[in-house]
Amino acid sequence: MVASSAASTEPSGRDVELDTAALRVLAHPLRVNVLTLLRERGPSTATRVADELGINPGAASYHLRRLASGGLIVEEPDRGTGRERWWKSAHRQSIHDPAAAPAEQREAGRAYTHAVALAAADRLRRAAHEVPLLPQEWLDVAAFSDFLLYLTPGEVERMRGEIFQVISRYRHEESEATEGATPVTLHVQAFPVPGTARALPSAGDV
Repeated sequence: MVASSAASTEPSGRDVELDTAALRVLAHPLRVNVLTLLRERGPSTATRVADELGINPGAASYHLRRLASGGLIVEEPDRGTGRERWWKSAHRQSIHDPAAAPAEQREAGRAYTHAVALAAADRLRRAAHEVPLLPQEWLDVAAFSDFLLYLTPGEVERMRGEIFQVISRYRHEESEATEGATPVTLHVQAFPVPGTARALPSAGDV
């Protein structure tokens, strides 16, 4: 899930550039996490999704149907029964670049970015609970770091592009992964310190 894209994350045949309708479907952090779960763990059912995310099956089923209506997930063929439907992600990654979005897409794009940030915070919380259980070899290399930098928007854009280029060198399909590889989530977050760069209200809001 990419709320801000750069040259190194341009869509491949398995990626999707989100249109306005898809952005609106994903403007919900739980829906973002359901889609992320399918991408990380593979096909699943509403019951399995509910168990993994700690929600009730009815809610899971609703969010799966909404994702399907937006073309973001599809049913797994030849699997399941009439009572139990299996779903899989239709794409490897969703991409939205606010800087390149048309004006009519900005409101939906902002809501989507908000949902992505909230969903990422929830996944980080769940990962934090597993830190005491990590094997030592993973604890030795896991990173939970933050840095205070003083940058302009242009400098953040350049740094983001450089980071994405590094990530692209390590990005492989599951079938190409090194033996013994485990799915690893790498969060890239760059944002103004809260309270320091809020947009000024427009004249109509005063």
